[in-house]
Amino acid sequence: MTTVCLLGADDCDLRYELLSRETSREALSTYRLNRPFENSVAVETISLGSAVSLLNDLDWYLVRFAEAALVLEPSVSGAEWLSRALAEAVREGSVPPEESGRYLMVYGLETAEDGAARPVEPMYVTRTGPQLPEYDLREVEETMVVRITEDEFGG
Repeated sequence: MTTVCLLGADDCDLRYELLSRETSREALSTYRLNRPFENSVAVETISLGSAVSLLNDLDWYLVRFAEAALVLEPSVSGAEWLSRALAEAVREGSVPPEESGRYLMVYGLETAEDGAARPVEPMYVTRTGPQLPEYDLREVEETMVVRITEDEFGG
């Protein structure tokens, strides 16, 4: 199963925004909604293609209400998320899965007031070996690694 996770922008309640609008509510109606992080919505899809398709269906809402759209595709990595742009590139075949792990965003994970994990302040790193640099932007208990495209890294 491929997981899609949408991280909400700081100024809105992402779940409310998605479910209060007919088109996004219909697009999400066949999925069980989860909340792996504070102000997030996650669903499991059957494939990378269906994950990208769902993100395309929700594009109007993502531009307005989401900080990030992430995809966890087990055939690429079981622990590292893919940015939406990288997920599309892997699906289209323009980036081979085995070459997708060079450019990274590492989010710190803090514990929110309600006990949920809250992604904070991404650190951009380039993988040069098996070990990643320590997250040093602030003190956190855990981190979350997101693979990104070269363009996202440089932009």
